[in-house]
Order: sequence, then structure tokens, then C-alpha cells
Amino acid sequence: MALTPTVLRVSYDTELHQLLHLMLKEWLMELPKLLISVHGGSQNFELPPKLKQIFGKGLIKAAETTGAWIVTEGINTGTSRHVGDAIKDHTSPYLRKICIIGITPWGVIENHRDLIGQDVVRPYQTLGNPLSKLTSLNSKHSHFILVDDGTVGKYGNEMKLRRKLEKYIALQRIHTRMGQGVPVVGLVIEGGPNVILTVWEYVRDTPPVPVVVCEGTGRAADLLSFTHKHTADGGKLYPGLEDELILMIQKTFNFGQKQSDHLFKILMECMEHRESITIFDADSEEQQDIDLAILTALLRGTNTSASDQLSLALAWDRVDIAKKNILVYGQHWKVGSLEQAMLDALVMDRVDFVKLLIENGVSMHRFLTISRLEELYNTVCTSFRYF
Repeated sequence: MALTPTVLRVSYDTELHQLLHLMLKEWLMELPKLLISVHGGSQNFELPPKLKQIFGKGLIKAAETTGAWIVTEGINTGTSRHVGDAIKDHTSPYLRKICIIGITPWGVIENHRDLIGQDVVRPYQTLGNPLSKLTSLNSKHSHFILVDDGTVGKYGNEMKLRRKLEKYIALQRIHTRMGQGVPVVGLVIEGGPNVILTVWEYVRDTPPVPVVVCEGTGRAADLLSFTHKHTADGGKLYPGLEDELILMIQKTFNFGQKQSDHLFKILMECMEHRESITIFDADSEEQQDIDLAILTALLRGTNTSASDQLSLALAWDRVDIAKKNILVYGQHWKVGSLEQAMLDALVMDRVDFVKLLIENGVSMHRFLTISRLEELYNTVCTSFRYF
């Protein structure tokens, strides 16, 4: 049985703490352990069947296994529709419900007056009018935040609110036992010039937001992939390719010389932070699944310590990430850091992590001191008291 999406209309300048409070307390959403922000084209475009399958399956796996929120534009065309198709094709009724949030301008929604009401269920027609410049909502999303700035048919302020909300969520602690905030990752599928500008903002932020670009999806994604593959670690484009890249920009977006030169400059500034950009190539022989690409991009692109990376893998309950990327040969660990991870694993009931930490040298004989036994006992008793 399909669930009815929850819809909220807000002002473009809504206070972030009020918005998040409503999401957690009124909508009863669980704070995410990861936020995947998907960016791409608003108009319809086709994905190669193999790539669509890999993208959809990997995105859903990343969300289901980690407790992530997925954020999109929420409309029933373009990238948001492909994310909706992933929900339809790859979610399991036996795993956790995925929170997929569409943040959309109120003024671009067809028949938005049908949505007005408080604590009521409204019928809504998701089939768009082909003669209208407005759009409709994608019904596979679980929640919608409709941003009202008083305009009709215009985009812009919803993206500002979306980015502010992402930053605010990133300040929230991922788990009561851990100091890290909720990690945010950008995911790029196709897209226009504004998507390249979004990547530019992400990778230049402090701290930088890692971005995964899906090569082969078209336009912005393919320009970013080409540029990334043809730049050195310092961000310099290989000799002789500048004219070729500018020509690609002109053809991709039907730009004139001045616009193409400006976008070329933005691409080059993105490449100054190329370590924060991961290219996902589904046709590469050594390419991992996209859920692994998303999670390893977070570990690699945020410059966190090995202990913090292990804490993230623990919070996500992804022992495979810990085995492959964190608890590796040659990694130096401070005295006691793995014992703290063992304590967290026991409290959070991460059995596979307990086994992995023992395999990597944690001695239960040394670990189980009287003070730690007391802490474990008190934590378990508190959990039962609140149950």
C-alpha cells in the first residue's frame, strides 16, 4: 500500500530550527545519519538502462543501510523523477522506510491550491499539463517542503533554503555517543549550468561537501567528469585541452563565447578542490557500487581522522566500509582509540563491528575494566528504563 506524502508550505525565510523541529517532532522523522542531496536536470532525460538500474539500486541501498535522508527538487520530471523511480523499483517493504524529501518552489507547482489545508488528506493529480509551464510533484517522495516566496513559475529561493537546511542538519550530532555532525554528500545526475555552480559551492565550503558525479548521465555531469579526468592533482588542466573543453561547454548548453569562458572558469575552480569530487563510472571494471562510492567519498573528502571515520561507519552500521577503507594495514591508531570504538559498538549493538575489532587486536581481557563494565551496565539499564 502506497503511503501518502506529507506536505508543508513554508516561507522562504523560515527559521531553520523551527523547520527541523517540525520534521522531527510533528512528522516523527528520525534524524538522519547521512544526508544525500541529489542535483540534476529539471527537464526529462533518459538514462541508459544499465546506469539507471545501478544508480537506483545503489542509492536505495545507501539510504536503507545507513538511515539517510535523500533530498531532491521533488518534481515529477528530470532527476527527481529518476529518484522516484528508484524508490518504486528498489525499495523493500521489509527494510526501514526511506525518507525522500522534495524541496520545491510553491509557485511552480501545478494545481497547488489543491494542497491547501491543515491536517487533512487532499487528492492531488501528479500528471502534468503538457501546455503548462508549471510542474507537478513526484508521488514517490515521502515528504515535501514547498517554499513560498510570493513568485509564480520561478526557481531560486528554494535552493537557498535547501542549502541552509543542509548546513543546519550537518550541525546536529549523528548519535548521542558521538561528536560528529550529520555528514552531507552531493550526488550529481545530468544537470544544467546551475548544477556546476552548486558543485562549486559545495567543494569550496568550509568544511567541503564531497560530491559524487555520475558519469554518462549527460550535460553537467559529463562535463565535470571529463574535466576531473583531465586535470592533475593541483587542479591544472592537461595542456592543449582548454579550447576543447570550452567547445564542449558551448555545444552542451548552447552558450556563446562569454558564457562558456565564465563556466570554464567555474569548472577550473571546482578542480582546485578535485579531491572532494568522486567520479562514478558504471562501465569501469574496477568501479564499486554507487552506495560504496557515496560512503567512501564522504570518508575521503572530509579530511576526518581514522577514529572519526570508524565512528561514522559504526553509526551507519556498514562493517564493509570499515574493513575496506578504515581498518586497513598500515593505519596508525592512537592508544585506546579502538577500545572506544569497541565500547560504542557494544552500546549500539553492532555485533559485526565487535567481531571486526577483536580481529584487529582489541583484547576483551584488557578492555573489560570495572569502570567500563559499570558504564555498559548503566547504559543498558537506562535503555530499558526508556523502552
